[in-house]
Amino acid sequence: MTITIQEAGDKSQDEWDKAVESSSHGTIFHTWNWLKIVEKQTGTRLIPLMAYKGTQLVALYPVFIQKRGIFTLAFSPPSKTYLLYLGPVICDYDNLKQDKRESLLLELQEGVDKLLVSEIGCHYIRIRPSPGIYDARYLQWTGYMVSPQYTHRFELSDGLEKIWSGFDRKLRTNINKAERAKIEVKEGNLEDLLAIAGKLDRRFKEQGIKSYDYTGYLTDLYNKFSPEHLKVFTAYYNGERAGGMVALCYNRILYAWIGIPKADVPGLSPNDLVQWEAIKWASAHGYRAYEMMSAGDTIRLRRHKAQYNPELCIWYTAEKYSSALSKMFGTMSELL
Repeated sequence: MTITIQEAGDKSQDEWDKAVESSSHGTIFHTWNWLKIVEKQTGTRLIPLMAYKGTQLVALYPVFIQKRGIFTLAFSPPSKTYLLYLGPVICDYDNLKQDKRESLLLELQEGVDKLLVSEIGCHYIRIRPSPGIYDARYLQWTGYMVSPQYTHRFELSDGLEKIWSGFDRKLRTNINKAERAKIEVKEGNLEDLLAIAGKLDRRFKEQGIKSYDYTGYLTDLYNKFSPEHLKVFTAYYNGERAGGMVALCYNRILYAWIGIPKADVPGLSPNDLVQWEAIKWASAHGYRAYEMMSAGDTIRLRRHKAQYNPELCIWYTAEKYSSALSKMFGTMSELL
């Protein structure tokens, strides 16, 4: 039976969110409210696609459309949103036989591309599927250039003792030293979230990376998702904020999302303690995994990530250009 693809409206929110929640690779970024906040932040047009076989929902595919001059661009996810990945959600993916998975992914991508290129007229498409869909061949088969990316995860079912013993000795020393110095990690609020994001932004500026104003975006997300799905872990030293991170809680995975900027506390590592306290919190509250979100492509951060001894988890960046001219435009501009 052929897949039919249609754009979802607001009345489809419940069906959409239930499909995201039931999927092993559905993330909080796929949820309806998050997508709408991203649309507002980026000034793009969200196209939330739902794919059916007959009356059965088989996939979701959120795409954002943006105009740049004479060019039309499609992203999943768009830039400047603190999002690494998005892409399709395949219903009941883990229970499908391999042949069914391949056929569904290929037919879905062909249908989405037809809509984006033939009907909307997109010149450039970038798709970054979330971890869990490990097969990227459907993107290669439909003409995309595909590059691997990596994030870092712990399986919390292994137990805290095993995770702790896997840490580098220096990391364990740093955590113990921070505890002895009476650095305290508390659950923070919106003010803490914006302070953490601001410190990270200043760190980016020091490295020559262009910054953006995320205040309204982060405030909207905090108001919508805190405290159930968004938590702020803040480190205090001598009564002053010394570090922290913003974590996302969804589908029994805790995501270390924003933060862990270098702390200005000589001789101490508050953020190492923040990570450890967040891992312990996730374990105590029944989460199955902890993800240190990362594109995994920055050698400068390799040593810092590796000292936690996490598992590498693969995801992909896939790009397609409609012509040599638009490829030149995409390379010359900072679209990527």
